[in-house]
Amino acid sequence: MARRVLIDADACPKQALSIAETLCQEKGWTCITFATFNHARTGPNHIVVDVGPEAVDLRLANEAAAGDVVVTQDIGLAALVMGKKARALTGAGYIFDAESLPFQLEVRHEKARIRRAGGRTRGPSARTREDDRRFGEALLKLMEEGE
Repeated sequence: MARRVLIDADACPKQALSIAETLCQEKGWTCITFATFNHARTGPNHIVVDVGPEAVDLRLANEAAAGDVVVTQDIGLAALVMGKKARALTGAGYIFDAESLPFQLEVRHEKARIRRAGGRTRGPSARTREDDRRFGEALLKLMEEGE
């Protein structure tokens, strides 16, 4: 079975990308990034998709397979890939799990409803060194579980 880390690079912090690439190189895993052409990166394992709503998410979800580790901020994408027996975590190192996913999806739906009605919701906090540490540890844990 191929050992891969798939990254939604449009929304992934640069520090998390760097940590993931380093861990993949150290562990012999393949790191594949997905982004729209206006966020394009270079490299042999980068997939560029057209700009469009959810274009990266759809391509990554179609590509994901059992045993993959997916890095995404998107709860909906996490739910899709987990349905394919992949594991998912955020760029801040929070591992998605099946038990909390329904609640997280409900919160996402409620926040979207508030925004559609003209309200405001809080965005993510500024990235910290603790986020980098937690991400590296969480990604390493998921990789080791997949070996």
